Amino acid sequence: MTEASKRVLTGGCQCGAVRFALTAAPEKVSICHCRMCQKASGAPFASFADINRADFAWTKGQPSFFRSSSIADRGYCAACGTPLSFGRIDGERIEIMTGAFDRPDRLVPTRQYGTESRLGWVVGIANLPSQTTQQNYGPEKMATIVSHQHPDHD
Repeated sequence: MTEASKRVLTGGCQCGAVRFALTAAPEKVSICHCRMCQKASGAPFASFADINRADFAWTKGQPSFFRSSSIADRGYCAACGTPLSFGRIDGERIEIMTGAFDRPDRLVPTRQYGTESRLGWVVGIANLPSQTTQQNYGPEKMATIVSHQHPDHD
């Protein structure tokens, strides 16, 4: 990938030290509930966009990697700790965490894996009472918060 005009989707870590771009849409988007993905993401499940490595490039910085098993490496930003990727060692594909994309709303999961470890309460989260961040903190507190997060664009 050489031209910014070819970029289909972009993203990166929370601090902006590592950025990436895709030149083709992901072939599939999935959720994984396995215990390893829970630990790697620090969340009840992880969500990934599956991409051919030929359609993907790290455009700023490089992630650090942790070999989480005998078959896979997981990429993360060494500066801020953001989990970024899962890839089979020597594989032709890479899976990027959907939350790391600038527009995660464009990546809708169509499959679930590792359901033997799915937490029972996950299926009911859409029915929980909810509120926006502004409703939670209030406008006065929101006005005092300064974000150090990289914006959702290059």
